[in-house]
Amino acid sequence: MSRIGNRKIMIPAGVTVNIDDNIVKVSGPKGNLEMELKNPITMKIEGNEITLEKNADTKIANMLHGTMNANLTNLIEGVNHGFSKGLEIIGVGYKFSLKGNTLVINAGYSHPVEMNIPTGIKVEAVSNTEITISGCDKVMVGEFAANVRKVRSPEPYKGKGIRYKDEHVRRKEGKKAAK
Repeated sequence: MSRIGNRKIMIPAGVTVNIDDNIVKVSGPKGNLEMELKNPITMKIEGNEITLEKNADTKIANMLHGTMNANLTNLIEGVNHGFSKGLEIIGVGYKFSLKGNTLVINAGYSHPVEMNIPTGIKVEAVSNTEITISGCDKVMVGEFAANVRKVRSPEPYKGKGIRYKDEHVRRKEGKKAAK
Protein backbone atom coordinates (compact mmCIF):
# COMPACT_ATOMS: atom_id res chain seq x y z
CA MET A 1 0.00 0.00 0.00
CA SER A 2 1.32 3.44 -0.95
CA ARG A 3 2.21 5.97 1.70
CA ILE A 4 2.52 8.80 -0.83
CA GLY A 5 -1.25 9.35 -0.73
CA ASN A 6 -1.13 9.98 3.02
CA ARG A 7 1.32 12.87 2.85
CA LYS A 8 -0.02 16.37 3.46
CA ILE A 9 0.47 18.93 0.70
CA MET A 10 1.46 22.42 1.80
CA ILE A 11 0.08 25.37 -0.17
CA PRO A 12 2.82 28.03 -0.53
CA ALA A 13 2.15 31.76 -0.35
CA GLY A 14 0.86 33.20 -3.62
CA VAL A 15 -0.84 29.95 -4.71
CA THR A 16 -4.59 29.40 -4.50
CA VAL A 17 -6.30 26.02 -4.69
CA ASN A 18 -10.06 25.70 -5.34
CA ILE A 19 -12.26 22.68 -5.97
CA ASP A 20 -15.43 22.86 -8.07
CA ASP A 21 -17.37 19.66 -8.73
CA ASN A 22 -14.31 17.31 -8.75
CA ILE A 23 -12.21 19.81 -10.75
CA VAL A 24 -9.20 21.10 -8.80
CA LYS A 25 -8.06 24.54 -9.99
CA VAL A 26 -4.62 25.77 -8.96
CA SER A 27 -3.40 29.28 -9.78
CA GLY A 28 -0.12 30.96 -8.99
CA PRO A 29 2.49 33.37 -10.33
CA LYS A 30 3.51 31.10 -13.25
CA GLY A 31 -0.01 30.31 -14.50
CA ASN A 32 -3.21 28.36 -13.94
CA LEU A 33 -3.67 24.59 -14.07
CA GLU A 34 -6.54 22.25 -13.41
CA MET A 35 -7.00 18.54 -12.80
CA GLU A 36 -9.96 16.20 -12.44
CA LEU A 37 -10.19 14.48 -9.06
CA LYS A 38 -11.13 10.83 -9.66
CA ASN A 39 -14.24 9.41 -8.00
CA PRO A 40 -12.98 7.34 -5.01
CA ILE A 41 -10.74 10.21 -3.78
CA THR A 42 -11.90 13.30 -1.83
CA MET A 43 -9.91 16.42 -1.05
CA LYS A 44 -9.97 18.53 2.11
CA ILE A 45 -8.38 21.97 2.41
CA GLU A 46 -7.60 23.08 5.98
CA GLY A 47 -5.71 26.37 6.15
CA ASN A 48 -2.66 25.91 3.93
CA GLU A 49 -2.72 22.08 4.04
CA ILE A 50 -4.38 19.68 1.62
CA THR A 51 -5.19 16.08 2.49
CA LEU A 52 -6.54 13.46 0.12
CA GLU A 53 -8.70 10.64 1.47
CA LYS A 54 -10.06 7.42 -0.02
CA ASN A 55 -13.83 6.85 0.00
CA ALA A 56 -13.53 3.09 -0.51
CA ASP A 57 -10.92 0.45 0.22
CA THR A 58 -10.71 -0.96 -3.29
CA LYS A 59 -7.70 -1.65 -5.46
CA ILE A 60 -8.47 1.31 -7.75
CA ALA A 61 -8.84 3.68 -4.78
CA ASN A 62 -5.47 2.51 -3.42
CA MET A 63 -3.82 3.10 -6.81
CA LEU A 64 -5.38 6.53 -7.35
CA HIS A 65 -4.64 7.77 -3.83
CA GLY A 66 -0.89 8.16 -4.38
CA THR A 67 -1.26 9.18 -8.01
CA MET A 68 -3.67 12.03 -7.24
CA ASN A 69 -1.39 13.23 -4.42
CA ALA A 70 1.67 13.28 -6.71
CA ASN A 71 -0.26 15.00 -9.54
CA LEU A 72 -1.60 17.68 -7.20
CA THR A 73 1.91 18.26 -5.82
CA ASN A 74 3.17 18.69 -9.39
CA LEU A 75 0.42 21.23 -10.14
CA ILE A 76 1.29 23.32 -7.08
CA GLU A 77 5.04 23.11 -7.83
CA GLY A 78 4.40 24.07 -11.48
CA VAL A 79 2.36 27.20 -10.83
CA ASN A 80 4.78 28.29 -8.10
CA HIS A 81 8.24 27.55 -9.61
CA GLY A 82 7.68 25.87 -13.00
CA PHE A 83 9.53 22.99 -14.63
CA SER A 84 12.32 22.99 -17.20
CA LYS A 85 14.28 20.49 -19.28
CA GLY A 86 17.57 21.17 -20.99
CA LEU A 87 18.46 19.58 -24.34
CA GLU A 88 21.73 19.60 -26.24
CA ILE A 89 22.51 18.47 -29.77
CA ILE A 90 25.85 16.91 -30.67
CA GLY A 91 27.11 16.43 -34.21
CA VAL A 92 28.82 18.31 -37.03
CA GLY A 93 26.33 20.79 -38.50
CA TYR A 94 23.62 19.92 -35.97
CA LYS A 95 21.88 22.96 -34.45
CA PHE A 96 18.69 24.39 -33.00
CA SER A 97 17.13 27.68 -34.10
CA LEU A 98 13.93 29.50 -33.20
CA LYS A 99 11.66 31.15 -35.78
CA GLY A 100 8.79 32.78 -33.95
CA ASN A 101 6.67 29.96 -32.51
CA THR A 102 8.59 27.23 -34.37
CA LEU A 103 11.65 25.27 -33.34
CA VAL A 104 13.84 24.41 -36.33
CA ILE A 105 16.20 21.45 -35.88
CA ASN A 106 19.07 20.68 -38.24
CA ALA A 107 20.03 17.13 -37.30
CA GLY A 108 21.76 15.62 -40.29
CA TYR A 109 18.69 15.05 -42.45
CA SER A 110 18.34 16.42 -45.98
CA HIS A 111 15.81 18.92 -44.65
CA PRO A 112 15.42 20.91 -41.42
CA VAL A 113 12.78 19.52 -39.04
CA GLU A 114 10.26 22.15 -37.90
CA MET A 115 8.25 21.68 -34.70
CA ASN A 116 5.48 24.01 -33.53
CA ILE A 117 5.88 25.03 -29.89
CA PRO A 118 2.63 24.35 -27.97
CA THR A 119 0.97 27.12 -25.98
CA GLY A 120 2.09 27.16 -22.36
CA ILE A 121 5.62 26.05 -23.30
CA LYS A 122 8.55 28.45 -23.54
CA VAL A 123 11.70 27.49 -25.48
CA GLU A 124 14.91 29.46 -24.97
CA ALA A 125 18.04 29.05 -27.07
CA VAL A 126 21.07 29.04 -24.76
CA SER A 127 23.32 28.61 -27.79
CA ASN A 128 22.79 27.12 -31.24
CA THR A 129 23.43 23.63 -29.77
CA GLU A 130 21.51 23.98 -26.48
CA ILE A 131 17.89 24.81 -25.65
CA THR A 132 15.84 24.99 -22.46
CA ILE A 133 12.18 23.99 -22.51
CA SER A 134 10.17 25.42 -19.61
CA GLY A 135 6.56 25.76 -18.51
CA CYS A 136 4.22 25.24 -15.58
CA ASP A 137 2.77 21.88 -16.71
CA LYS A 138 5.23 19.04 -16.01
CA VAL A 139 3.55 16.65 -18.45
CA MET A 140 3.61 19.10 -21.38
CA VAL A 141 7.26 20.07 -20.76
CA GLY A 142 8.35 16.43 -20.58
CA GLU A 143 6.31 15.38 -23.60
CA PHE A 144 7.59 18.20 -25.82
CA ALA A 145 11.19 17.53 -24.72
CA ALA A 146 10.74 13.84 -25.53
CA ASN A 147 9.33 14.68 -28.97
CA VAL A 148 12.31 16.97 -29.70
CA ARG A 149 14.73 14.24 -28.56
CA LYS A 150 12.93 11.72 -30.78
CA VAL A 151 13.90 13.71 -33.91
CA ARG A 152 17.45 12.29 -33.62
CA SER A 153 18.01 10.05 -30.58
CA PRO A 154 21.64 9.76 -29.46
CA GLU A 155 23.43 6.84 -31.06
CA PRO A 156 25.90 4.75 -29.03
CA TYR A 157 28.89 4.68 -31.42
CA LYS A 158 29.76 8.35 -32.00
CA GLY A 159 27.36 9.91 -29.49
CA LYS A 160 25.69 12.08 -32.13
CA GLY A 161 22.09 13.19 -31.63
CA ILE A 162 19.83 15.08 -29.25
CA ARG A 163 20.12 14.30 -25.55
CA TYR A 164 18.97 15.70 -22.23
CA LYS A 165 21.49 17.84 -20.33
CA ASP A 166 22.00 15.32 -17.55
CA GLU A 167 21.75 12.21 -19.74
CA HIS A 168 24.67 9.83 -20.02
CA VAL A 169 24.84 7.88 -23.30
CA ARG A 170 26.64 4.55 -23.04
CA ARG A 171 29.21 4.31 -25.79
CA LYS A 172 30.04 1.13 -27.73
CA GLU A 173 33.36 0.32 -29.35
CA GLY A 174 32.19 -0.80 -32.77
CA LYS A 175 33.98 -3.09 -35.25
CA LYS A 176 37.44 -2.90 -33.72
CA ALA A 177 36.18 -4.64 -30.55
CA ALA A 178 35.58 -7.87 -32.56
CA LYS A 179 39.27 -8.34 -33.42
